[in-house]
Amino acid sequence: MARDLLGRLVVRRLDGVTLAARLVEVEAYVGEEDLACHAARGRTPRNELLYRRPGTLYIYFTYGMHWLANVVTDREHFPAAVLLRAAEPVKGSATMRERRPGKRDHELLRGPACLSRALGLDAALNGVMARGPELWFAAGAPVGDGEVRATPRIGVDYAGAWKHKPWRLVVAGSPALSGGRGR
Repeated sequence: MARDLLGRLVVRRLDGVTLAARLVEVEAYVGEEDLACHAARGRTPRNELLYRRPGTLYIYFTYGMHWLANVVTDREHFPAAVLLRAAEPVKGSATMRERRPGKRDHELLRGPACLSRALGLDAALNGVMARGPELWFAAGAPVGDGEVRATPRIGVDYAGAWKHKPWRLVVAGSPALSGGRGR
């Protein structure tokens, strides 16, 4: 599912404005055995949404200041999700710039916290199905296999061998990528 999300548009209706961004970086988390996954310690009230139907948004607050957005991707009762890490603005960039002042277009959605801020993804959408009317995924520009790079996930050094899983997928060469690896 992570591969399928690359190149797709994440579309958001925010205060009457339609925003759209092409996903260029995602990161997969799969099951309770994945020590980087929020479900690694089993089912809890915080991670309950990971066990819901595919398409459920799992948006959580981290470091006391950032919202990060994931979409549940596997069958119900099995915790798997894809973190939306970076995107390129397609529509509504003026609104995105208001939400991220001083940033150039390729920086507006660079990184999962920046993406969430620019698109207004926060607790209000936690648990919502990503099928509209507030947020949905749409067909975007297809990404050829030769453009995709798989790298280790970012920021999961605590996860032992799981930190090395090449489950961060990027569109090679995109100026919006959050990390230096895979460009």
